[in-house]
Amino acid sequence: MTEQELIQGLQNGDENAFKYLVDTYKDRIFNTALGIVQNAEDAEDVAQEVFIQVYRSINSFKGESKLSTWMYRIATTRSLDLLRSRKSKKRFGFVQRLFGDENEPIYEIPDFNHPGVALDKKENAAKLFNAIAKLPENQKIAFTLHKLEDLSYQEVSEAMNTTLAAVESLMHRAKLNLRKILEKDAS
Repeated sequence: MTEQELIQGLQNGDENAFKYLVDTYKDRIFNTALGIVQNAEDAEDVAQEVFIQVYRSINSFKGESKLSTWMYRIATTRSLDLLRSRKSKKRFGFVQRLFGDENEPIYEIPDFNHPGVALDKKENAAKLFNAIAKLPENQKIAFTLHKLEDLSYQEVSEAMNTTLAAVESLMHRAKLNLRKILEKDAS
């Protein structure tokens, strides 16, 4: 099925087209969300919201970018909305979510698992994901889309609705910041 046939099928309410869309993009959208929110349950919720929004909004899709780019933009926006809603909670609630009732960290590196990471590299990957989580928002998104989802800088710029130069700058700063964070955590 070509992208144009898929879009046409979605706009016509074809259930097979929607099933094809979900089957084709579910892992990519989930992984994008997971790279940003870093929680599997939240990433699943974000992915579901993306497909619901695509279903509801497909008639407003202008075709100015690829369908996948539009979906990455939705996934990024939904993921950021989730993170922002967490940050807007009262400080006590935020601390409680981070540490739980017994002051034990909820986010434990050995339990972190990203589907794209080989088992033997799990510990190093967990350290990297922990460092990615500390990046400023736009750097985190650019890095996740480019390095984890293998999007080109051009695709990242379209998904983030920014310029190619801005993505290049974000990636450069993200790499520098990651190096600093990882060196600091190692010492």
